[in-house]
Amino acid sequence: MQPLAELQRSFAAALLDPALPTPAGLVGPDGKPSSRRFAVYRNNVIVGLTQTLKDAYPAVHGIVGSEFFLALARAYVVGDLPRSPMLFDYGAGFPDFIGQFEPASVLPYLADVARIERAWTEAYHAAEASPIGLSAFVEIAPDRIPAITLELHPSVRIVRSRFPALTIWQMNVDGGIPGPVDLAAGGENAIVVRPEADVEVRSIPNGSPEFIHALASGRPVLAAFEEANAADPTFDLSANLSDLILAGMVVGFGFAQEPLGT
Repeated sequence: MQPLAELQRSFAAALLDPALPTPAGLVGPDGKPSSRRFAVYRNNVIVGLTQTLKDAYPAVHGIVGSEFFLALARAYVVGDLPRSPMLFDYGAGFPDFIGQFEPASVLPYLADVARIERAWTEAYHAAEASPIGLSAFVEIAPDRIPAITLELHPSVRIVRSRFPALTIWQMNVDGGIPGPVDLAAGGENAIVVRPEADVEVRSIPNGSPEFIHALASGRPVLAAFEEANAADPTFDLSANLSDLILAGMVVGFGFAQEPLGT
């Protein structure tokens, strides 16, 4: 008799590979092996996971169409089983898979559109936190501002693309109207956040991704500014700080070498 773990592995493998035989021990009501019943179950699993990807990546589906998306999703599903009982966790590797899927190479921006969609899903399911406003900072002495550290909302995600991926995503969701896009016009940076009930996706300028990443890692404002300025000498510290706070992306602050507080 096979060990249970081995039976489970063979069952999981056979679910996604029609070339494999029906796992040993699976029988119908008559006590005989039931390949037909297992084939139905196998198909339901693949169809269910494909639908999960379609729901999570509506813009990608809209761009490539149902037939292409079905082939793309099935190719992904057979190589990546869910690792969590919660299906909203499934598909984290789909954007990278798209980037390596040869038939999708004619749409070089598609993986980045998928990254925006994945960031949207992660932001939607991120932990709750209460944003703070500009009034929380009014009593801070100007000479202490460079040492401020900011605690960002748990939902904040950044997607950088060398293509206008944000524009393309916007054209293909929420009633957007697809239109011509100049892929040579330059890339776009997107920030995704859910400060309240709704997920918001907006464009941010060059230098902002470096600035936000530095803040998220606990770097003080001055150090984060230096990283942003190295990426883009035109980076506007005051405008970017104000935008972060007004957009509800900051939930706490402190000072370098001091505990966070508000």
